[in-house]
Amino acid sequence: GISMSQSREKSQPIFDRALNVLVKGVSSNFRYLGDKETPVIIKGKGAKIWDADGNEFIDYRLGWGPINLGHADDRVNEAVSEAIKNGTTFAATTLLEVETAELIKKLVPGMEKLRFTNTGTEATMHALRVARGYTNKEKFIKFEGQYHGAHDYVLFSTASSPLSALGARTSPVPAQIGSGIPNKIRDYVYCLPFNDFEAVEQCVKVHHGEISCIMVEPCLGNIAGIEPQKDFLAHLKKLCDDYNMVLIFDEVKTGFRLSNGGARETYGVIPHISTYAKSLGNGFPVAAFGGSADVMDVVGSGSVTHAGTFGANGVATAAAKAVLTILDESPVLTNLAERGMTLKRGLEKVLIDADLPHQMTGHPNIQGFLLTEKPVNEVRDLMHHDDTMYEKIMHNMYTRGIWMEDDAREPWFLCDSHDDTIIEETLNKFEDSVQAAIR
Repeated sequence: GISMSQSREKSQPIFDRALNVLVKGVSSNFRYLGDKETPVIIKGKGAKIWDADGNEFIDYRLGWGPINLGHADDRVNEAVSEAIKNGTTFAATTLLEVETAELIKKLVPGMEKLRFTNTGTEATMHALRVARGYTNKEKFIKFEGQYHGAHDYVLFSTASSPLSALGARTSPVPAQIGSGIPNKIRDYVYCLPFNDFEAVEQCVKVHHGEISCIMVEPCLGNIAGIEPQKDFLAHLKKLCDDYNMVLIFDEVKTGFRLSNGGARETYGVIPHISTYAKSLGNGFPVAAFGGSADVMDVVGSGSVTHAGTFGANGVATAAAKAVLTILDESPVLTNLAERGMTLKRGLEKVLIDADLPHQMTGHPNIQGFLLTEKPVNEVRDLMHHDDTMYEKIMHNMYTRGIWMEDDAREPWFLCDSHDDTIIEETLNKFEDSVQAAIR
């Protein structure tokens, strides 16, 4: 976890109280960084956050990706504030829900029909069920190092798995994440290396009769944002079309972040279904899944269950509508990608000057770098990355007021509030941090 040099005079007593009432003092396992290390945040605005002791940080974690405009964006907050005056949850369709769905359809290429839900976990869970219902097959392919939420079917071989648990690259073993998952669930998943089309093709040719879908994060949202190699996603689409399988893009991280149309637009491939959450609400909990009407209609025919009391509630849809309207009316993500490239080039220059072997990774809006001499195309290649040095640099960044994950697997997220001044400050502090680490 991040080690702290800033004062914890006020944060620590609050976290001690948290330890008494919340398991490990957190509401998501990934937030726990230690009894004396876990930050307590009291405020965020734009690209900055403040902890309980008043320490100010430039934030590149952004709640692990939902913040694409900036914390506490006034336009989104006002839209939500207006909407909740009319009530939030009804056992019926609302106008707001229809308007928000129309905007998603407008922005996302190939989007025909969708459903709203509340979290990324729900979106991927329902998408998987839709694929199984549509194809009448039960198994699915996922890629090593990819995380698709917190439900049993997908908790295998994620970014949290030790590489030693994955077996040989040529015959991968699904590595279960944690206890409490029934043993037989692993029988439903084939875990394969990302960016290895031959491995996928071989698996599909042998097992297509029982594979309902391929679920893929178009770029590795938990492994430094590593991108797909040329034509990899197009190959997956063709395999799915040829063998009666559904292609699901998990766009929980890429949607409304890479570009207005997400990975579909950025990489030019239209899957049968995409799942969305995170950037759809700029910090408010909202999610959706949808795509081809042909596939999605199995939900409407009543043959596949999708339900949820809070699906398309007023808070969620008001936030999403505001975010989508802003993206639709101004080139937020295009401009963000330009500033993201400025950051990326600047980080690279510092690493070159410091003579640290490295690989820059990811799309400018969800980027990272690895300290390695060997090329990294998928999670197994991380064995060549210098964890210790990376952690040292990020610790130095933290003490200089830049909030970053100290693990290179988690990418740097950017938002519209990361302006030129903030990026310049980041690069100056990065240079200091690297120099202090290699001394």
